[in-house]
Amino acid sequence: MAINFPVGIKTITISTGPTKVVYYPRVSGMENKQLQEFINNTILRQTQQLINEQTGNMDTTVVDLYGYYEVKNNQRDVLSLSLSNYVYHYHAAHGMTVIKSLTFDLQKGKQVSLKDLFKPGSDYVQRISDLIAVQIKERDIPLLVDFTAIKPDQDFYIADKALVVYFQLYEITPYAYGFPMFPISVYDLQDIVDENGPLGRMAVN
Repeated sequence: MAINFPVGIKTITISTGPTKVVYYPRVSGMENKQLQEFINNTILRQTQQLINEQTGNMDTTVVDLYGYYEVKNNQRDVLSLSLSNYVYHYHAAHGMTVIKSLTFDLQKGKQVSLKDLFKPGSDYVQRISDLIAVQIKERDIPLLVDFTAIKPDQDFYIADKALVVYFQLYEITPYAYGFPMFPISVYDLQDIVDENGPLGRMAVN
């Protein structure tokens, strides 16, 4: 039986003052140094992109900038994490947060998108959308517009035996609701999951 150890995670800090601090992860201790460098470069690029998006599009002064991360999965050669960035601009009605996630298949040595988790040709968009529609009704989630379907590249992360699909603020719900998160069991998707991919690995007991 193959043993898959978690990768090491170190916290790196970017700070330009007491109210402007961003924490992001750096992977360490991997045998494959080329893959380790690729992952770290991808994380750093996404971290910087979030900062640029949150601070570069407005003329007003940035009062608060706070970024942090959460490791959602670090087992079975699957690393999935989220990067969260909060910014408050001077005189704005409220701050704004953006969350982006990154998922890596360490066996195949690559970053994976939502479609990569499923068998080629499978209608994963419809399947996931149907499961989310059920949750919206069961959880009585307030919507800005009628929900029809996810995007093929919808935001997601993997957390143990669940695929968590989520939406940004204002994407489908009012700001006050926060981030709509929809955990979906891997077993509800098992027939269309790529058995050799990250979700396939999670489904094995």
